[in-house]
Amino acid sequence: MPQSAALFTGSVRENIRWGKPDATDEEIWQALAIAQARTVVEEKGGLDALIEQGGKNLSGGQKQRLTIARALVRKSEILILDDSASALDYATDAALRKSIRGMEGSPTVFIVSQRASSVLYADQILVLEEGRAVGLGTNEALLASCPAYREIYETQFEREAAHA
Repeated sequence: MPQSAALFTGSVRENIRWGKPDATDEEIWQALAIAQARTVVEEKGGLDALIEQGGKNLSGGQKQRLTIARALVRKSEILILDDSASALDYATDAALRKSIRGMEGSPTVFIVSQRASSVLYADQILVLEEGRAVGLGTNEALLASCPAYREIYETQFEREAAHA
């Protein structure tokens, strides 16, 4: 699941089925719910709602949630989210990650993110600096042992607290 959302002209159903051509409406709605996009689709008119080329009639976060739903409908064993929630607010991003953790079959999830909040509860976090691994561990372990991670964490959470 890349950061840039690729949507095409057609219905919501057609766009989501691009991930699994034989997906039932029930599977699509389930994927939309996990991706935090169900309400968006309901407000647009349901699965038959038209999406313009590139998703021009959707916000950046809405586009990302629909492309995440497309990936989720496949029910893959491995899910790679490459900064795919960058346009989501923190609350929606947290709800998305919680929903993915609760998915049936519990896929292995790799999250590529510049947001510390997106990886807080990961089993393992790999910290890269200028293309080199400088830390590996849980949030707590990295806060204690990795200056680069601690700086990112403190900077982002200070900014978040200031905007609250």
